Amino acid sequence: MLGLTAVLMLPVLALFAAWWPGDLTRWMGVGGLEEGVRALDVVREMASSVLPRYVGTTLLLCALVGLGVTMVGLATAAAVTLFDFPGRRFFEWALLLPLAMPAYVVAYAYTDFLQYSGAFQQGLRALTGGQGRMFPEIRNTWGAAWVLTFSLYPYVYLLARTALAERAAHLMEAARLLGAPLRARVRMVALPLARPAVAAGVALALMETLADFGVSSYFGIQTFTAGIYKAWLAMDHRIAAAQLATLLLGAVAVLLWLEQRSRARLRFVTGRGGAAASGEQARPVSLAGRGRRAWGLWTVWLVCALPIVMGFVAPVLFMLHPLLGNWADLPWDRFLGWAANSVRLGLIAAALAVAVALLLAFALRRRPDPLTRGVARIAGLGYAVPGAVVVVGLLLPVGWVQAHWPDSSLSYWITATSLGIVWAYLVRFTAVALESVQSGYARIPPSLDDSARLLGAGGWGLLTRVHGPLLRRPLIAATLLVFVDVMKELPATLVLRPFNSDTLAVVTYQLARDERLGEAALPALALVLVGLIPVVMLSRALRDRSA
Repeated sequence: MLGLTAVLMLPVLALFAAWWPGDLTRWMGVGGLEEGVRALDVVREMASSVLPRYVGTTLLLCALVGLGVTMVGLATAAAVTLFDFPGRRFFEWALLLPLAMPAYVVAYAYTDFLQYSGAFQQGLRALTGGQGRMFPEIRNTWGAAWVLTFSLYPYVYLLARTALAERAAHLMEAARLLGAPLRARVRMVALPLARPAVAAGVALALMETLADFGVSSYFGIQTFTAGIYKAWLAMDHRIAAAQLATLLLGAVAVLLWLEQRSRARLRFVTGRGGAAASGEQARPVSLAGRGRRAWGLWTVWLVCALPIVMGFVAPVLFMLHPLLGNWADLPWDRFLGWAANSVRLGLIAAALAVAVALLLAFALRRRPDPLTRGVARIAGLGYAVPGAVVVVGLLLPVGWVQAHWPDSSLSYWITATSLGIVWAYLVRFTAVALESVQSGYARIPPSLDDSARLLGAGGWGLLTRVHGPLLRRPLIAATLLVFVDVMKELPATLVLRPFNSDTLAVVTYQLARDERLGEAALPALALVLVGLIPVVMLSRALRDRSA
């Protein structure tokens, strides 16, 4: 198990060696002290020129996205949890639909519709008789914040909805009996209860924002991730790129700590409200009727419908328009090849990630000592590592080995075959499978293990004959989740994919970058259809839990 964890963490650990310009890096073949000093010079030069702009843009984007997902996620969670209105059941699951849309696909769809030659501005010019640009440019930081907000708000919505559903209705009813009006109950009872959940959801959304490459690259925004790629590709200095990647990794680690701390507080807040909140006195406030209730009903409908339209319905319609207009000219033969490569990589990575996760979870089940728990926790941190960091951390040791042993074929196996990209997928997505497998193990009582041992079952027999059948559904769920994540992954796939093996995500990015948005609609919609799989699974799980 230690070996598996070392393989998963090697791309991350290799980054920190870039700050050690001594005998270690000299042995690794990157020039030792001289190379380290030159890397520091590159970082120092970037710090005095472009790095402050990268940091400022990234902080502004994170601030806008954090504010946006808080407002949208908390408002929608409060609407479907605290109020009863026609269409509430529909909105409960429909608000999850933007999870099916990769953020870069949403960016392409809005750009195609709102740009100067797009359908929206053409319609405005025809309607008003005006000329020139009729709508502000969307390719900027504010446009990226808009796209990321309506793509990532479900993180806040899900956690805040869970927190409010546990105890908010019951405590709001108690506040009503004490004479508090509705606004005061929402402001003084419901919102404070949701604070830990909102903090955890915002931390997850900000981690996705820091890891984003597709939206920022397509919109031409100079974020910190763009600086990493520029140091690696434009300046051709892998050590400087690794040093910048460690700084980004530090920011992600802070957000991950904040998310875990908020989740711990969330478990404390919601620990005792399930039974009490199910009584007749704790029902959500009904908005059916006339007068003020009618205005409240329309307000709730608008609050719930706007994110769905902006994050899912509108982008799908924007992509369908050019798709249907050029149906006969679509590259169906090449599309099948792109889809086959995506499915192949997804299946390989999903199978390996689930196998690794199962071994780690089984080892933790049999020996829950501090070492085993620490190893499993380290392996579970990979999902928080941005794809750009994984790429740099994976290629850095390859360069070291190639410089030290020029005749080695490691570079070929990592960059010219699927080995490197599958390795990167395992670093990032084993955590997804591990979370699902551990949740399945939590439902298996330890007494079954004791009974199996008394009947003579060894370690392998216990795993295959007892745990395996009981973990069938979590293993299937883990496989589907990893498969979908691999299908949508862009940064690592863009750099590490073998020649002539483009995937749907890469082709969508390349076609959109070349302003061939009509052709990009076909692979983009295919990614959306694949992304609906975890949304359907999640909505069914939430429905079963509330039943």
